[in-house]
Amino acid sequence: MELRRIGELQVSEVGLGCNNFGTRIDQEVTDEIFSACLDNGINFFDTADVYGSGASEEMLGQAMKGHRDQVIIATKFGLRDMDPGLTGGSAEWVRRSIDKSLRRLNTDWIDLFQIHTPDDQVPERETLEALHDLVVAGKVREIGCSNYDAERLDSAIDISQRDSLTSYRTVQNRYSLLHREPEAEVFEVCRDHDVGFLPFFPLESGLLTGKVTSEGPRPGTRLAEWPQDRLDLFMTDHNLRAVERLTEWLRNRDRSLLDLAFSWLLSKPEIPSVIAGATSAEQVRANSQASGWLLTKVELEEVDDLLSKSAD
Repeated sequence: MELRRIGELQVSEVGLGCNNFGTRIDQEVTDEIFSACLDNGINFFDTADVYGSGASEEMLGQAMKGHRDQVIIATKFGLRDMDPGLTGGSAEWVRRSIDKSLRRLNTDWIDLFQIHTPDDQVPERETLEALHDLVVAGKVREIGCSNYDAERLDSAIDISQRDSLTSYRTVQNRYSLLHREPEAEVFEVCRDHDVGFLPFFPLESGLLTGKVTSEGPRPGTRLAEWPQDRLDLFMTDHNLRAVERLTEWLRNRDRSLLDLAFSWLLSKPEIPSVIAGATSAEQVRANSQASGWLLTKVELEEVDDLLSKSAD
C-alpha cells in the first residue's frame, strides 16, 4: 500500500469510510474491519459526528484502542444536529464539536478535522479562526472542508493566507468515473494551493463494483436499501450505459470494474486517498488490492472516450 501526503500527514492511498459503523454493522464486525485494514496497509479512517448519530466515532474509538499511533483519523462536523442556537461553522460549535468527537473517539487529537458542508450563516473567517485555534492547541493536526465549490474553497484559502490562519488541506466532494464535475474548477484550486481532493461516492454507492445491472442493484447492496429518489441519483441512463461499456472494455484485461474505479481515481495527482466503505473484512481486502493497476496513457484515453460516448 502506497502512502500519499495530506499536509504533514502520510495516508494510505486507499482509506476506509466509516459510515457503516453503528448503522449497518455492529462493534464486532467493526473490529474485524479495522484489523483487516491494518493487515492490508490501510491507515486512513474517515468518519463524521453524524454517522450513526455519533456511534461511528464511538465504535472506531473502541476498535483502535492500542493502535492510535498507527492510524490517521479524519472526522467531520457541522452537517446537522448542532446545539440550539448554533450553526455548523460557528466558532462555538467548532469548539464544542471537537470536544464531543474527541470524547467519542477516545483520543487526544484528530488528524484531519473537516467541516461537513458550507455554513452561510457565519463568515468563513469565523470558522477558520476557530479551527486554527484547535491546531494551535494540539487538538487537530490538519483541517479540511467538504462540499465546497471552487469559488468558496479559493476564497477560504485566501482568507487563511492573508490572516496567517491554518489553511484547508483537503476538500471532500463527490467524484468518480461517472461523476467528473470537480475537474472543471475545483481541481485547479487544489493544484494551485496544494489541497488534496478526497472523493466521496468513489464507487457511486456500489454502481462501480460490478454488483449492479440495468435491472437494478443486487439484494444486500447499499443501493438496494435506498429509497427510489436516492436510487435515481445513481441509476441514470448515462451511468448504466457507461458501466456496460466499461465492463465490456475490461473483459479481456483480467481486471474488474472495482480495480478500474480505484486505480482511475488514483491516477489523478490531486487525489491523496480513495475512501470507500466496507461491511466486511473481505471488502476491505478487495478495496486494498484494487489500487494496484497503473493505467497507461492509452488506457486512460480509451476510458475517457468510452465515458464521452456514454454521455451521448
